[in-house]
Amino acid sequence: MSTILSKLQAVDSTIQAACTASQRPRADVHLLAVSKTFGADAVLEAFAAGQSAFGENYLQEALDKQVAVAAARPDAAVEWHFIGPIQSNKTRPLATHFDWVHTVERLKIAQRLSEQRPPTLPPLNVCLQVNISGEATKSGVAPADLVALAQQVALLPQLKLRGLMAIPEPETDVSKQRQAFAAVRALFDQLNADGFGLDTLSMGMSADLGAAIAEGATIVRVGSAIFGARHGA
Repeated sequence: MSTILSKLQAVDSTIQAACTASQRPRADVHLLAVSKTFGADAVLEAFAAGQSAFGENYLQEALDKQVAVAAARPDAAVEWHFIGPIQSNKTRPLATHFDWVHTVERLKIAQRLSEQRPPTLPPLNVCLQVNISGEATKSGVAPADLVALAQQVALLPQLKLRGLMAIPEPETDVSKQRQAFAAVRALFDQLNADGFGLDTLSMGMSADLGAAIAEGATIVRVGSAIFGARHGA
C-alpha cells in the first residue's frame, strides 16, 4: 500500500470520527492536502490515491509544481489553493493559476486579484483571513474590520467570496481551541445574517482539526500527516 494512500486513509478516519462526534455529515468537511515543500511526485501520488485539492504556501514552488503535475497528468483535474501570505506584486500569477486563495486580508490585494483574473476563467474563489487571536506576528484582518472588507470584496466582479480562513494561536487545550474556532464561526454567521451567503470555513490543521470540525469547519488543512516531515520548512 502507498504510504501516502495509507496516511490519507488515516486522516480520513480522523475526520470521520470528528464528524461523527459533532453529528455532522462527513461530506460537509473537505480535506485540503498541504503539499508545500513536497514535489510534484508527492502530489501525483496523493492524486492517484483520490486526493484532488492541494494547498500551497510558496508561489514559485507552487507554479513549478503545477507545470510538472500537468505535464505528468494532463487529464488530472487538480484543484489548487493558495494558503500563504500574499505580496501585492505577486497577485497576477495567483489570479491566473489558482482556483482558491484563502489569505485575502486587504482590499488592495482583492482588487488586484479581481483585475488580473482572466475573463476566460470562472471567478476566483477567495476567503478572508481573520486574525482571530490578535497576534501581532500573524496575518489577517482584525475582526472589527471584517464586515467592511467583506462588503468591498463581495462587489469585485472576478472574485467569489466564499468564506473565512483562520489560524488561531496554537493551543493544546481542546476547549480553548474550540473557543477560538467558535469566534470565527460567530463572525461567519454574522456575515451570513447580513446576506453574504458564505459557505466556507477554512480552519483546523492536524493538531486541532477535531475542535475546528466541532465548530463548523468545512475545509481542514493537513500537510505532514499526509506527506511526512517538512523539507526545509
